[in-house]
Amino acid sequence: MFKKFIKPVYAHCDLPCGTYNPAQARIEAESVLGAMQKYDGFSDTDKTRAIIIKEQRCEDVKRHLWVLWTDYFKPEHLDLHEDLHTLFWNATKQAGVCKKSLDTADAEKLLAYIDEIADVFTASKK
Repeated sequence: MFKKFIKPVYAHCDLPCGTYNPAQARIEAESVLGAMQKYDGFSDTDKTRAIIIKEQRCEDVKRHLWVLWTDYFKPEHLDLHEDLHTLFWNATKQAGVCKKSLDTADAEKLLAYIDEIADVFTASKK
């Protein structure tokens, strides 16, 4: 009965365009940077909370990047960026580095990777 309501849709990704966006990962990474920047001014209790939130946001960054990588990007996108595998590898590894770090340079490096992914993403939409 339900099959007659479901119509196949062609899309190069798992769903038609508009579902995926690297901005989601960037927003989470900006939260990581914010926690790092303000950490020294926090009380001890707030420092503990900031670490927990920062680590959660790092996991969110990884999740958003992996969904983008596994559900949106396809082999033909490697023509736009030959090192796309390496870029995603480095970005997700950098999110892991940020989990253990309070160095804002680490978060800025993560944001730079996400920006590079966003550039490839934007180019893939043309």
